[in-house]
Amino acid sequence: MRFAFLLAVWVLVTGCAVSPEKADNLPGAINSILTRHHTFSGVVLIAEQGIPAYHRAFGYRDSENQLLNDTATIFEFASVSKQFTSMIILMLQEEGKLSFDDPLDKYLSGLPYPGITVRHLLTHTSGLPDYQAIMDEHWDKTKVAGNEDILEYLKKYHPPKLFEPGEKYEYSNTGYVLLGSIAEVVSGKDFIALCRERIFKPVGMNATEIRTLEEKAKTDNFARGYVFVEEKGRYVAADSFPSSNYIVWLGNRKGPGRVSGKASDLLRWDRALYAHTLVKDETLEAAFTPYRLNNDSLSHYGFGWMIDQHPTLGRKIWHTGSNPGYSTRIVRFIDADKTIIVLSNNAYPKIKELDQALDSLLGTRVKSLVQP
Repeated sequence: MRFAFLLAVWVLVTGCAVSPEKADNLPGAINSILTRHHTFSGVVLIAEQGIPAYHRAFGYRDSENQLLNDTATIFEFASVSKQFTSMIILMLQEEGKLSFDDPLDKYLSGLPYPGITVRHLLTHTSGLPDYQAIMDEHWDKTKVAGNEDILEYLKKYHPPKLFEPGEKYEYSNTGYVLLGSIAEVVSGKDFIALCRERIFKPVGMNATEIRTLEEKAKTDNFARGYVFVEEKGRYVAADSFPSSNYIVWLGNRKGPGRVSGKASDLLRWDRALYAHTLVKDETLEAAFTPYRLNNDSLSHYGFGWMIDQHPTLGRKIWHTGSNPGYSTRIVRFIDADKTIIVLSNNAYPKIKELDQALDSLLGTRVKSLVQP
């Protein structure tokens, strides 16, 4: 069945297309942008001072059964999940149960990578090798691997480190697997339970969980991931490709991904960060501070967050995510208190262009509102 993403503009017909330059009409301006990204499937949520100014859905959560996405649809967050792992570590640090500069082997013994600290893991400056590559080569894919298995294989095959800790920034899913395991050692609790009890429930993220594949299949409004196949000229379910099988045989990993939920839950998370209900202001500020490398340059990554400066909106704290069939974004302009959340279930190939257009629109809106 042809994947009818061209019908994704079904919600746009409720509003006229307005040029982004007319930023005083924010919903109309966003509609205009989304009209140009008419094959996007997912949900876009834009909030100002915590109040949704735009929250609409596009495309299908299930193409085969012609089920449309809506604003309550649940998506994979992919690596946007890392900010929850970071928050658990921040909480444990604030409670005195660990220190950011504790060595890795204080909590996880036997790993052949000396000199790595918790801070290195948080900031992707550890130099650790990619766990997925070593598991792909050696793991029995009829079984489902979790953190303990990944740790065992890193010890057994000890692939070489990529660089000395703190030498440079290189994105590391391995580091966040280890953080998930450290959190379990320090707290004495399962990482999934920690996230549920310490973050999701207190914040009111009622649709957000770290779900198994079976739990996802039983969730009625879970969006299936799709990718466009040039040879077929249509979108195809991502889980039908062998290259996507790692989400099955690595299906029990905890820390680098696997959180799923809806866009409005991410806005609740955004508001909890502003309210400092989870950790103190100074603790959170450490997460929003870029890591200073050994050569004294800045990495533009804090604890689970990318860090930039927008020319109009000020500090930009953000993260992206990518899983087979999914692309995700959360962007927080924390000086201007504006938030962009984009969740896609067709691995939208122009999501960076969409991001840039929304960033630019909000910046233009600020200018237009302050001009006499």
